[in-house]
Amino acid sequence: MIYLDKRILNFLVIVILTFITFWWTFSIFHKPFDLSVVLIVIGVRILASVIFFKDYSLSWSKVSQKTFLTKSFVYIFAFMIYMPFYYTQYRIFFMASELFLYLFVINFLMYAYYYVVNMSSIKKTKNAVIFGAGKAGVKLESEFADSQYAVKYFVDDDKVLQNRSIDSIRVISREKLKKVALYGKFDLLVIAIPSASPEVVQDIYDDMRFYFNEVQVLPSLDNILHSQDFFRQLKEISVEDLLARHPKDLDKQKIASFIKNKTIMVTGAGGSIGSEITRQCEKFGASKLILVDNCEYNLYTISEKIKKTTTVLAMKNVVERDSLREVFEKHQPQIVIHAAAYKHVPLVEENIHEGIVNNIVGTKNVVDLSIEQGVEKFIMISTDKAVRPTNVMGTTKRICELYAQNSNGQGTDIVAVRFGNVLGSSGSVIPKFKSQIEKGENITVTHPDITRYFMLIPEACELVLQAGAIGSGGEIFILDMGEPIKIVDLAQKMIDLSGRDDISIEYMGLRPGEKLYEELLIDESDAKTEYDSITVAKRTHYDIKKLNQDIEELLQTQNKLNKLKDIVPEFNHQKNS
Repeated sequence: MIYLDKRILNFLVIVILTFITFWWTFSIFHKPFDLSVVLIVIGVRILASVIFFKDYSLSWSKVSQKTFLTKSFVYIFAFMIYMPFYYTQYRIFFMASELFLYLFVINFLMYAYYYVVNMSSIKKTKNAVIFGAGKAGVKLESEFADSQYAVKYFVDDDKVLQNRSIDSIRVISREKLKKVALYGKFDLLVIAIPSASPEVVQDIYDDMRFYFNEVQVLPSLDNILHSQDFFRQLKEISVEDLLARHPKDLDKQKIASFIKNKTIMVTGAGGSIGSEITRQCEKFGASKLILVDNCEYNLYTISEKIKKTTTVLAMKNVVERDSLREVFEKHQPQIVIHAAAYKHVPLVEENIHEGIVNNIVGTKNVVDLSIEQGVEKFIMISTDKAVRPTNVMGTTKRICELYAQNSNGQGTDIVAVRFGNVLGSSGSVIPKFKSQIEKGENITVTHPDITRYFMLIPEACELVLQAGAIGSGGEIFILDMGEPIKIVDLAQKMIDLSGRDDISIEYMGLRPGEKLYEELLIDESDAKTEYDSITVAKRTHYDIKKLNQDIEELLQTQNKLNKLKDIVPEFNHQKNS
């Protein structure tokens, strides 16, 4: 019905304006009004409008230079059709004058409607500046027309663009804006560069934030939705935007060839890593997903987000081998991704036996069943805390690495992938700091010098799948996490982003098992892969029969810390802060 209304309106505009402009032109040149000419011209214009250009669907409230050009092409195209037939009867300047008069009137009406009707209905109570005069910035500026914000300037570091204008809005440099801002802060800065790296976003934010009451950013190229208005996708700049790393050698074709049309089992599928792995497997075309988790709520939550792929929900505990075997036998996964683990360092320190059973026995069960059931590839999620561990959790994960690395050669390719903290995962510092800020509490940091590696969950999970794709068995892959970040700097950045000046940082002392910095390599003898973002740790040989025996002794002994030290000699337990 909406399209019908637009056609009728379009036809009326064509008919009425054609009659008016021809009548005016005939009058100027003292020619008798020729109705047959006018009707033929109307017919040609309607055909051009409806069949060739479909300009009837254009919204007058969203007019732009493109709208002007489209409307102009309609009438110029029609003019080129009918002009040769009437050239002998009416001079070309006669027909051309009618055409240009018509173009002037139609476009004048459109812009008058836009500026008088539309603009007058929205009061511009705030001002905004767009950083980035590229395609995204220009599109965003046109969308700001329907908001309470008046765009005052574009800012761009490209000197070629500076001192020019876009829709009568000047493009200026950072330095020029700072001088203008001396007369008063602006309301909003929008960083409209979806292709910008976090380092560039960080630089812009640090340099410009003092001149604005609020800073927002467009999502990155991977996350922006081109089918929606950019204005509606603007979001408050977050610590994730400033810390995120975007690997330049992400090979999505490699991942797709690895995942597509495969039956994939994910353990710990409801956790932070497992749920993102699950979403990535769906995105890359898995034919069937077997989601294993012992938490009912987490399993339900991730199942609600998987819409296109056949899904099996298995509420199982990886510690219960016989129950888990039933799932393997029934669904025959081709790829198993093992993300189920206890990862919280202080909690595992307080519950050593439970941490050992869940992490080591759970991993052992999934590895053994993968080999038994002929799984093509097994991928274990490991952690940087497994490197020269100072806590029980990290030591259990190191034993899991040893078990995975030395269980190969039986038809199943078994690999592990080691990386550091992921931004926003459950139990990480960022959700904790956000919660403290929201409550108006001081942020608690264990030590002023403590550092950690960070990566976004989606990027880490994509690299996990990429590492799994290139693994041939026995490797421990290490993801490039960039430079470690001081937690106190992270905390201060989050305070700055919140705009709160009543929150400070308190130091609580290192917790049991916690160390000042994490490592990703035990030694420097790592091997390169075809991707700079992925390296391979030096292999550690450990007789699998002896390792199985050592694990049994670990489960039986009362002095579990000593046995952990026996299996992992580099384990240096830090008991106190």
